[in-house]
Amino acid sequence: MGFIVGISVLVGGIGVMNVLLISVNERTSEIGVRKAAGAKKQDILLQFLSESVAISGLGSFVGLIFGVLATMVFVPIIKSITKMPFSAAYTADTLIVIAVVALLVGIVFGTYPALRASRLDPVEAIRRE
Repeated sequence: MGFIVGISVLVGGIGVMNVLLISVNERTSEIGVRKAAGAKKQDILLQFLSESVAISGLGSFVGLIFGVLATMVFVPIIKSITKMPFSAAYTADTLIVIAVVALLVGIVFGTYPALRASRLDPVEAIRRE
């Protein structure tokens, strides 16, 4: 089960990174204007890292909701088929682990696009439309 979760986290992280890379490409001129107006590398970096954490946090929350709903549907079905005691448990520790993993995925997989955006040359970024 841990292997499946690890693959899911990796795929989700790659999805977050791809969304942010597309966002950087689409907003290149905006980044150039911000840098030309005086925004520092750190400002651009923090903007894209916060977007990354928000995307992964929202995705994690939606996945958590769907997972809980799925257990509410499938646990009674499994109980009726197998005639064995079977239940799903939700603990505060599980929710904390999910939140921490979502935060780490957002930071780790959002770092490359954020660095790429912060390193853009303002003149080249504005010219590239």
